[in-house]
Amino acid sequence: MTTLPIRVYYEDTDVSGVVYHANYLRYFERARTEWLRGLGLGQERLMAELGVAFTVAGMEIDFRLPARLDDALQVRSEVVQVRRASLVFEQTLVRPPETAVLTRARVRVGCVDAKRFRPMALPAELQAAIAAAQEPPAAPV
Repeated sequence: MTTLPIRVYYEDTDVSGVVYHANYLRYFERARTEWLRGLGLGQERLMAELGVAFTVAGMEIDFRLPARLDDALQVRSEVVQVRRASLVFEQTLVRPPETAVLTRARVRVGCVDAKRFRPMALPAELQAAIAAAQEPPAAPV
């Protein structure tokens, strides 16, 4: 699991000072992008070197509690399913130190050929990086 800190700015909110619903999608998108970057496989590198891009194929989102102006939040992202040509993420938005989930999303992203925009298998390099990131750290001896 990875965590991305997010600050709520005035531009993120509606007239009542609550985060406008579409902006949660931006937060989740940023977190997935930083997750890839943390694997050493940023979006630009994936397109330029491996010829792949990702597209959101499906999303389920639950808005539970409001995020408000100037909140310091965390987006937690975890890959819960790896398929031949797609990944499924569970993403949650929390306001530390509270543990209550403000918003939860289940996001399926498809791997596509960056030029033809047709589905393609996840590159072996990406599969290996995901597998390594999901392995628990070795116990100290």
